[in-house]
Order: sequence, then C-alpha cells, then structure tokens
Amino acid sequence: NYDLGNGVYRFSRTRMYHKKSIYKFLKKVAKPVKKEKKPLTVEKPIGGEKNGGKRVVMLKKHKNYYPTQDKIKKRPAKKCFKQHTRYLRPSLTPGTVCIVLAGPHKGKRVVLLKQLETGLLLVTGPFLINACPLRRINQIYVIGTKTKIDISGVKLPKNLNDAYFRRERKKRAKKEEGDIFSTKKETYKASEQRKTDQKLVDKQLIAAIKKHPDRKMLFTYLSAMFGLRSSQYPHRLQF
Repeated sequence: NYDLGNGVYRFSRTRMYHKKSIYKFLKKVAKPVKKEKKPLTVEKPIGGEKNGGKRVVMLKKHKNYYPTQDKIKKRPAKKCFKQHTRYLRPSLTPGTVCIVLAGPHKGKRVVLLKQLETGLLLVTGPFLINACPLRRINQIYVIGTKTKIDISGVKLPKNLNDAYFRRERKKRAKKEEGDIFSTKKETYKASEQRKTDQKLVDKQLIAAIKKHPDRKMLFTYLSAMFGLRSSQYPHRLQF
C-alpha cells in the first residue's frame, strides 16, 4: 500500500485486511508455556555414627567478597570520519565518463580520474574541452555512463589530494573607521600551481582520448551539455 497524496492510500483498510489475511490470526491465542523452576537448595544427608541427620545446601553460593567499586568497562572508541570505509559504485571506475548533476558545472560530462581518501571523486573536463577544471565531487551527484577512456598511461601529480582542494579560510579584518562598504570581497583566482597541474593532466588526458577508436565522436560528446527533453525520464534512459 502506498500514499497517493494528502493522506489518501491506494488500497482501503478492508482490501488490506483480506490481502494480508489478518482474519486467520485474530482468534488464535498461543498457549502460555510454563517454565520449570530450578530449585535453589538441596537436602544432603550427613554421614557418621553420631550425626545421621540432614542439612540444606544452596546450589548457588553467595560471594564471599564484594568489591567496593565497580570495574571500569572498556568501551569501543568512536570512529572518526577519516576511519570510515569508503564505498564506490561498481559503474564508477577510473576513466569513466560521468554526467555532473549539481554545482556550477552541472550538465557537463567529465572524466573520472580516481577516488580520494575522503570518498570524493576527482574529475576533470578536461578543461580545454568543456572548461571543467580539476575538482572534487560526491558520487551521489554523478551519473556513470558506459563510455570509458583508457587512462592507464595518465600519471597524476602526487599532490592531488583532499588537502590540495581545501578552501583557504581567511580571518575577518577588524572593523575600522570609515565606510563599511569600502572593503570588497576577493574573488577566487586559480593559483599558478593549479594551472600547471591542470595543463599537465589535460595534455595526458587528451592524448588518451585521441587513442580511442571513436575519438571524433568523443570530443563532441564531452563538449556537449546533458539535458532532458519533454517525456524523457532519467530512470528510463541508458547512459
């Protein structure tokens, strides 16, 4: 049964009553099972000429010593985010052409290079084809296609990690006398290190695309934006 909207369900109560066969279980009552009580004490005979009696012995004897303080239990330490296991969809392998679904580059087709330690994907356009630079993206905002590029010969710089893409948090300047609107926000500018790394990766990636049998089609495919027309549904499409 499922909600059609505004609290109205597809099947009525009577329909679900017969569908689940609830009438079979209404009059059935399980019989209570009586547990056998274990005896706490046992009578034992006392041997000897002068004794010849009986005594009551407890099966579970009380402790002779009780600690004044409870023992400190060792609890498992909480796992930090960096200790979590990273999972990756089987369709997302290095060299897969993906479609970006969110962010400033949504709709663009990018090439997956690798998965970083935080679980984020490292992708690029390449920049020369569709102006998408080296960037991190979560795999939930990506559709993996069947188109793949052999990037086994592409050597990525070792400095391409999570710390490389971390934003620089600058401290706010103290309030000074004068116009509060005089200070302008600094716009982001790519550093020289990023530009050189981008050129290095793009050069190798374009060389790998040229080796593909459908290289002409692949260049136009990567440069074209993804979009849906009327009566097109993403869950029915094959990428």
